[in-house]
Amino acid sequence: MKIKKTPKRMCTGCSEMKAKKELLRIVKNKEDEISVDLTGKKPGRGAYICKNVECLEIAFKSKRLERNLSSKISDNIYDKLKSEILTEQQKV
Repeated sequence: MKIKKTPKRMCTGCSEMKAKKELLRIVKNKEDEISVDLTGKKPGRGAYICKNVECLEIAFKSKRLERNLSSKISDNIYDKLKSEILTEQQKV
């Protein structure tokens, strides 16, 4: 019986390779809307980030998130992402 490989992705904030299930996917769709993809299956360009606010802040300050998604991210979108990560943390 084959052992199934767990897909790994790199966190945009801390640059650590982690299992895909441990990370949140931030996606930019064709209309250039940026949102958190909790299912991991939304169509569009994706970037992965740890489920903590510190990694989001590092990725935002160093503009890694903007480079990965190839678009400018406003402070409003950043605040929305931060609140969604905080609510996700409370669920866990």
